[in-house]
Formats: sequence, C-alpha cells, structure tokens
Amino acid sequence: MSGIRGNSSRVASLLVWISVLIAASSLRGVWCQGEDEYMIYNQIRDLTKIFNKEITSTLGFCTRDVDHDLDGAFEFENNLDFLSNCVKETKDVTKRICTAAEIKFYFSSFTKTDADADAQVLKLNRNCNLNSWVPGCEPGWACSVPETEQADLKNIEIPDRVFDSQPCCAGFFCPRGLTCMIPCPLGSYCPRAQLNQSTGVCEPYTYQLPPGSTTHSCGGADVWAGVGGSDDIFCSAGSYCPSTIQVIHCSRGHYCMQGSTEETVCFKLSTCNPNSNTQNLHAYGFMLIGALSLVLIVFYNCSDQILTTRYERMAKSRERAIKSARETAHAREKWQVAKDVARKGAIGLQKQLSRTFSRNKDDAPVPASSNKPTTGVHNAKKEAGNLTKMVQSIDSDLDSNSGFDMAIGDRNIKKQEPKAKQFHTKSQIFKYAYGQLEKEKAMEQMQQNLTFSGVISMATETDMKTRPTIELAFKDLTITLRNKHKHLMRRVTGKILPGRISAVMGPSGAGKTTFLSAVAGKIRGCHISGSILINGKPDSIHCYKKIVGFVPQDDIVHGNLTVEENLGFSARCRLSAHMPKPDKVLVIERVIEALGLQAIRDSLVGTVEKRGISGGQRKRVNVGLEMVMEPSLLILDEPTSGLDSSSSNLLIRALKREATEGVNICMVLHQPSYTLYQMFDDLVLLAKGGLTVYHGSVKKVEEYFGSFGIHVPDRVNPPDHFIDILEGIVKPCAGVTAEQLPVRWMLHNGYSVPPDMLHYCDEIASASKGGSSIGAQETPEPSTPGSEWKEEEQEPSIKFLKIHDLSNRQTPGFMRQYKYFLGRICKQRLREAQLQAADFFILLLAGACLGCLSKTKGDTFGYYGYMYSVIAVSLLCKISAIRSFSMDKLHFKRECDAGMSTLAYFLSKDTIDLFNILIKPLVFLSMFYSFSNPRSTFPENYIIVLCLMYCVTGIGYVFAIALQPAQAQLWCVLLPVVLTLIANQDKGDKVGRILRQYCYPTWALEAFLIANAQRFSGVWLITRCASLNDLGYDVHRWLICLLNLIISGIGFRVMAYYSLLKLGKK
Repeated sequence: MSGIRGNSSRVASLLVWISVLIAASSLRGVWCQGEDEYMIYNQIRDLTKIFNKEITSTLGFCTRDVDHDLDGAFEFENNLDFLSNCVKETKDVTKRICTAAEIKFYFSSFTKTDADADAQVLKLNRNCNLNSWVPGCEPGWACSVPETEQADLKNIEIPDRVFDSQPCCAGFFCPRGLTCMIPCPLGSYCPRAQLNQSTGVCEPYTYQLPPGSTTHSCGGADVWAGVGGSDDIFCSAGSYCPSTIQVIHCSRGHYCMQGSTEETVCFKLSTCNPNSNTQNLHAYGFMLIGALSLVLIVFYNCSDQILTTRYERMAKSRERAIKSARETAHAREKWQVAKDVARKGAIGLQKQLSRTFSRNKDDAPVPASSNKPTTGVHNAKKEAGNLTKMVQSIDSDLDSNSGFDMAIGDRNIKKQEPKAKQFHTKSQIFKYAYGQLEKEKAMEQMQQNLTFSGVISMATETDMKTRPTIELAFKDLTITLRNKHKHLMRRVTGKILPGRISAVMGPSGAGKTTFLSAVAGKIRGCHISGSILINGKPDSIHCYKKIVGFVPQDDIVHGNLTVEENLGFSARCRLSAHMPKPDKVLVIERVIEALGLQAIRDSLVGTVEKRGISGGQRKRVNVGLEMVMEPSLLILDEPTSGLDSSSSNLLIRALKREATEGVNICMVLHQPSYTLYQMFDDLVLLAKGGLTVYHGSVKKVEEYFGSFGIHVPDRVNPPDHFIDILEGIVKPCAGVTAEQLPVRWMLHNGYSVPPDMLHYCDEIASASKGGSSIGAQETPEPSTPGSEWKEEEQEPSIKFLKIHDLSNRQTPGFMRQYKYFLGRICKQRLREAQLQAADFFILLLAGACLGCLSKTKGDTFGYYGYMYSVIAVSLLCKISAIRSFSMDKLHFKRECDAGMSTLAYFLSKDTIDLFNILIKPLVFLSMFYSFSNPRSTFPENYIIVLCLMYCVTGIGYVFAIALQPAQAQLWCVLLPVVLTLIANQDKGDKVGRILRQYCYPTWALEAFLIANAQRFSGVWLITRCASLNDLGYDVHRWLICLLNLIISGIGFRVMAYYSLLKLGKK
C-alpha cells in the first residue's frame, strides 16, 4: 500500500491544524499564574467554530465522530507535564504555537505539491525562504514572535516569527520549513533528540544537523506522518506512553500495541510475557473449535441415534400390527367356517323337520308343526350372533386390528368401517394399514375361488376401488429431428386404453423410448406432427401430470435415503392433500409388499461411492416411486432391464393389480420371457424408423402375422421371433420382407401410405395369390385399439395449449411440500456428516494459515490478510454450495415433471444451507482471529464473514444450476480471484473504478478495513485517514457494505431460482 499521497497530505495538514487548536485549549490550566487563560480559551473556541464545518466535511470519510476522535488524540487534561516543562524552558509557549494562517499554509503546501507527502517538504514562506533561513526553519526547532507582539491564533497572515530560535520542546514536533511548534498526539513519544556521533543522526528521529553549523543542536520531533512514511514518534510496540514524553515497558499479564497510551490486561487463558505487543489467543481458538466440534458431534450422533431409535420403534410397532392383523384375519376365517357350518346345520335341520312334518301332517296340528322349524332357525341365528360377539371381542382387544371392529358378513361394511382419520398414533395407523392389506388378500383369494355368479354377487355387495381413467389416442404421430429432417417416428396411429398393460417392443432404433417420451410430453428438440387426444380431447398431457407417472430408464432414486423414505416422500408430496395419513401409509405398505421390498425397507438405496441395495431392488424402488402416487396413467421405460425372471414377474404382477383399478399402463420392453409376455394385454410392435408393425391384443398377434405366412416356430418366444425378423436376422416366408410389414399394417387398418413407401404396395400386390389386390386378401378383422380410431377425433397437429390442471387432484401446497423437503434434506445432510466435517476441517486449516500469514500491520490494517481470506472463503463456500444442487439435477427434473413445487425445493435447500452459513464463520474465525489478532472485535468479523458467505453461496447456486459440474467448479475458482484483482485496481483507472464498485470483494474488504481501522486512534489518526483515503473507503459505509452483500446474495438466489425454473422446463 502506498504512503500518504495527494489528498492524504491534505488530511495530514488538517490534523496538524486541529492539534494546535486542541493543544492550545489545554493550556488554560497552565497559565493561571500571570496569563489570562480564559481569553485564550475563548479565542480557541471561536476558531474551532469557524473551521468546524470544513473539518467535518474533510475528515468525514475516516471518522464517525470528529469530536470523539480528536479528544482521543489531543485530550491532554489528564497529564500536562510536557506543557509545564515547556513553559519553564521557553517562557513564551503561546508565541511559539502555530497560528491559523500557518496551519492553512501548511495545508495548502501539501495539497498543491506533487512531491511525496512523507517527505514533508513545505513551500517557501515569509519566515523560511532563500533570503531568510533562520535556525528555527530546521527540523526540530522553532522561533518566537517579537516580544512586543502577541500571536493571535485567528491571524489570517503568517506572523513574523524569526526571533529566539530554540529547540522544539519535548512533547511537540516542529516541521522543516515552519518556525512554530505543534503538540504531538496521544500515543506518540516525542522526547528531545540526542545526537548519534557515529551516524550524525538525531535519534530517535531521522533528521541530521545542518552542515557547517557549530552552535545548532538536536531539537524535538520533526514530523507526524503515517506509520508507513515515518513511525519515529509512535510509541513502540511492547511499551505504552501515558504522555507524549514518557514511555513505560509493558508488564507481565498485559500487552501494549504500537501507539498505546495504556497497557491492556490479557485474557485469563492467553499468554502475555513482559514487553508483549499482542496477546496469544490460540487457547481460545482451540477452545472454540473444541466446543463447536463437541456440539456438532453430539448433534450428529444424537440425530442419527434419534433416527435409529425412531426406525426401531416403527419396526416394532409394524411387527405388532402385522401380528395383530394376521390374528384378526385368522379369527375371521374361523368365524367364516363356523358361519358356514351353522348355515349348513340350519339348512339340514330345516330339511329334516320338513320331512318329519310332511310325514305327520295328518296327525299333528298345524301350529305345533310350524313352531319346531322356527325354533331351530331361531337357535341357529342366536348361535351366529354369539359368534359375532366373540369376533367383536377379539377385535376390541388392544392387540387386535381396530380396523375390523364390525360384524363380519354384514352387507353394510362400508358404513360400519372406521374412518382413517380416527387413527393418530403410529400403532393405530399400522394396525389399520396391515388390517386393510390382510382384508385385500382375503378378497383376492375369494375372487379366485368364486364362480361367475359369485363374482357378480361380490361386485354388487363390495365397492371396487377405481381411479380416474386416462385414454390416450394418437393419429399419424410423426416425430422429426429439427434441422436434420430425420424421422424418428412416422404415421403412428392407435390407442392406449385404461385398465390394460401395453408393451412397446421393437429392434434397436425403432423409436420405442421416443414414442413414450412423446406420449408423456417429455420429448425435446424435435418437431412433432399429428394428433394426441386425452379422453377424446386435445388437451396437453401436462394438464394431467398430477395423475401421470413416468418411470425413466435410469434409476433416479436418492441414494442417501432408505427405501421407505424414498417412497414415503413421493407419496406425501403427490397423493391428494385431503387423503388421511393412515391411507397414505396404506398405499406405501401396499406398494412395498407388491414389489417385494419388505426386507430392505429400512436400507439405504446407496450411491456410486457407498454400496446400498442391489441393482434389481433399486429398479423396483424406481418403479415404486410412481406407483405410490396412485397414477391413472403409468408409463415405464424398460422397467425390467437388470431384473431376473422372478423379480420381473413380481413387478408385472404388481402392475397387473394396478391395471385392475383402471390404470392405463404402457411400457418399453426388451426380449421378455414367454411367461412375462403372456401377462400383457396389448402389444405395440415398432420397426426401424418408428413405423408401426402391429398394435393390438397380445392374443391375436400370432393370428395376424400368420395371415400372411409368418408363423412362430415351436419353443420360440413370439416377440423374439418378430424382433429378429425386423432386425433382419430371420427371414420371413417367401413373398414377405421386413420392409413390407409396416405397409401391410397400414393397408390392414385402412391407413394412408406415405408416398415414398407406395412401391411396397406393388410388391405386396404382386406377391398376393393370382395378382389380386391386397384388399381381397383374407385377414382377420381389425381388433386393435388403433383400428377403432374415429375420424371426428382427428386434429391437424399437436398444439401446445395453455396448461391448466384437469387431474382433479389437489396435492399438498407450498408450505406442506416445504416441510416435506426440509425433513428429507435434513436426513440427507445428517448422513453426509463426513462431507460436512471435511468442509469444517478445510476451513480450520485455511483460517490458521491465513491468520499466521496476515498479522495486522498498522500501515495496512490487515488489508492483505483480509484479501486472502475473502478469496479463500469465497472458494470454499462456493465449492460447498455446488454440491447442494449439481448432484440432484436429475432428481429435481423428475420431481418437477411430477408437479412438485420448485420453490419449496429451492427454499428448503437454502434453509438447510443457512445452518452451515451460521456455523462456518465460527469455524473459520476460531483460527483466523486467534492467530491474526486484529483490533476489530470478534462479533464484527463474524457478521462480515457471515454476510460474505451468504453472498458467495448464492453465486455457487447459480453456477451449480446453470453449468455442468466441471464448469461450475472452474468458475468457482476463477471468479473470486478475478473479482479480487478488480477490487484492487488503482483509483486512477476509470474503468476499474466503476467495476470495483459492483464487486463483492470490494464490499467485504471495505467492511473488514473499516471495522479494524476505526479501532486505531490517537497517533494513528493520520495513518487511518490516509489509508482509507487511498483505498476510497468510508467509515460510514460499513452497514451499506453488509447490506450490499446481503442484497447481492438475495439477487443471486433469485437468479439461481430462475435458472432452476428453466432447468425444469428443459
């Protein structure tokens, strides 16, 4: 940092002038013997009023309270020994102190010269010029006015002060080129100089005696300047100066910084040897980091223990609920058996009595014969009622399932069944859920054993659960790559019906995934033509996104959550907000059981770095994320890839159960087994280029291909055979080629054939028997969903209509989703404690290293240490912030497409990061502050680092969301370095001066420097004002700098959120 230049010289001269006023005002206590001290004091006071406005306007940038700072530099009332000694020595102190005119000259000389201010070179004046250079013009000497004159401090002209040249008094300094004295400020040591015979220097100062003068001796101090230019009069470090003529060494247990007026008591645990200039705060730093470590360790361990205990209690409660549900189901079976036996016994007794009554018809009276069977039936009913009471007593037991507290066999079960809202505790909820599951199992078993009439009877007595249906119809769906005119799909027509499972198959490059992406509204970068209708209306699929599930090919599952946590979060955020919690738990338990995930429900899914569940189990969890939201349309992209045959069968059976509730299921498959193939309802077979070969029932696909001579060989899986034909591996029968199959399907259903494929029609016609037209060829009647297309449903092209919700499902609002996201991220961060510990450890090392390298120096006020700290903190916090979003982009994209709140996702991440933002400044400063030991307080440094971290974390969010991880990390390294270089541009650079005003390092550095510099007072006043002036800082801007950091952090978060919205729409 440069010395005092330009305007800094003006600051120095003004301070010297102020010193005259304050010192003169202090003289009234000395001249009580023979001097009218009150008259002098009033003159000084009037002079201060005259120049008060100029002083305030000039020094406003480096002092908050002018009066307070000047009192700290020139309040001599407590010790006026130096004045008493000077009076005794000179007898005319008032005639030797500089007047206002001399001060103005001193001021103007520095502001108009281009020389280095530290050289303290004055222009020639009335008393010191080429013609008159009295000994009082030399450094450390001063003169007096004639005895017949009085020095008026308000005099606007320099007085004739060339008489009685004497050395400057101790406690004063006399600059070269002026013949008056100026009091030294507090914190300085200004004794009479002593000549060093070997060097010829007047020590402790640096000036020499004028050559050729034998009567001239060393005088007093000659200059008061910034510590970088001359620290001659500064009280040395390790000592303190209670007055400007006294120096005392610091005692043990105290420390004295440079320019101190009193010794400061060290803290109890710090070490302070004699003559110490700082106190060793390492113990406090280690104590703080130890306390933080203890709190964090306890927090993380307790949180993990709380989670573990919670899961153990839930597991025990779940086991009790399962046991209770099974016992209740077993009791219900016994009741059903007893009921059947009672019914059969009653019927047999009735028949026997009827036969007996008919034999004794003529012998017994009619009333007597009619009473016997009635009594028997009555006893049977009474017995049944007792059994009902027995089951009810079992159900009312605490270990029983309260969900079945009803008379079994009653046709009005729905009315007697308790509402899910009545359950509040975990035990009650689990009993309800597992009781319902056992009931559903029993119902399925009954359906398998019932005859057709029994099924009809059950359907009339039991309310079957159904969901809103979604029927997808598409006509001439064509997808073309933009700017390449390459068809990914051509002329695809058909329907995907609710309550059925449709399988999309074909060779590689047939556009299977493209077809599903187009249907799901997820395709990008392509031109789509044709029509897509939903329930017969040209609505966007996004209008139904709350009830549409899409399972991507990649297993996008949170690896640091358990299986149940993944499923539970998806269910809570995507099911209806009005659905009671027990019913949501029931949905989750039903999916876990259907997918065979009971054994791993509490296991972490795992990541690349940390092993978790197997790949097949992860695939089933990926499917379960969409099943728990009870979709009406479920689209799956290769859900069986990586699964063995048993897992695949388990998955398809679970999907078959979903289809019975009216769910429209469509999936892409590669080479399913024959057993799996027979479980599908419809088949969509595509050829290369996205052309339809078949779209219809699985039961009629062989009949269709057999109509023109393609038969499946024995022991060959039909889809494998058809795909091999389309791939060209297997050649079809004579007269049929793989290229003709899409055209045959078009002709079979009466669709128009593209012009570039008309030659295949001729080949098909020529291959037909007798050259007859293809229309006369015998083929089965169209039975495919695509053949039922109605012409009135056609639309000219796909239109991106205004999206409005048509799903009829009200999912949880922003606040509830924010709560769910907050809970999920808390669990994830607790399981990433090692990463958090690594971040804290790196901050500790950075704080210790920077604290050792950046000891606070008076000429810079710790500027370079703070500059390195800004770079280090920015880099580390941005790298940490990148992890918050860059690793979850795919998860966010999936959740955003599912209709979850983007704002809740973003704010929950930011809220959890705020915890780190509050802790990390403590971690960093625990080392940095204790090693660098600045004069600014710990709370001030904490607030600045806190605001800085809040700002740079927002920048990290923008990089993490808008850029790829590698690019984001590169920018996080480059940006703080570049912006810090801009913040250090010279004030003379116009472009740099404009840019530095909008750089966050400028605001942070200014806040650090202001907090530290304003603790330097007294003799440091010139150094403080000069340094702040050179840097262009203002002590009144401390809060503004903090607000700039906070506002910029908010602004960067707004940018990050906007980028997140754009990412969700890609």
